Amino acid sequence: MADKENGRLVIFDCDGVLVDSEPISFAVLREMLAEAGLRLSESWAYENFLGRSMATITAMVAREYALELDETALSAMRRRLYARFEAELEPVHGVGDLLADFRHPHCVASSSQLERIRLCLGRTGLIEYFEPNIYSASMVANGKPAPDLFLHAARAMGYAPRDCIVIEDSPAGIRAAKAAGMTAFAFTGASHAIASNLRPIVESLQPAVIFDDMAQLPGLIAATGR
Repeated sequence: MADKENGRLVIFDCDGVLVDSEPISFAVLREMLAEAGLRLSESWAYENFLGRSMATITAMVAREYALELDETALSAMRRRLYARFEAELEPVHGVGDLLADFRHPHCVASSSQLERIRLCLGRTGLIEYFEPNIYSASMVANGKPAPDLFLHAARAMGYAPRDCIVIEDSPAGIRAAKAAGMTAFAFTGASHAIASNLRPIVESLQPAVIFDDMAQLPGLIAATGR
């Protein structure tokens, strides 16, 4: 049970922070695009798509490559992705132990659709720590790197932006947190960190903290107390 007297809200991203989903997600996305005639390298996909909603990715692909992904294609991708999640998805190392004794008010704010967030959290045994405080980019007009989602989550939870800490792995998410006036913590401990060249990219964005072990988080939050 979180200590509601604590003055700050911790907002967790989902993919790459709570669940180690990014390698699966990017493999399925690149497979789908290749089948449609667009071949993208893993490094390029991570650099340009990490942390962004599927709506944003679809618009980018249409704009830059004249490739229109209709709902039939997107539905087929979701089915393939969800099947792999059910078979393969694991929580980020250490996050279960962290949440079992986490004393701060917290929620999830993710670029994914609600059904995907709940599938991921349910599959990995984490949903009990968050439900019903789960927020999706589908709830707001603009996805990350716009601040809309984090501001929506803070309002729903009853916190001012200055009293929020955002745990993010993606450049888009870090930019969104900073644009929202929140404290950004960059997590680089999931399995996609090396393939995506994540550490130097997030360093350039100057988040308040960069860390790669969830066991460190309580101490880091305490160290940034006002």
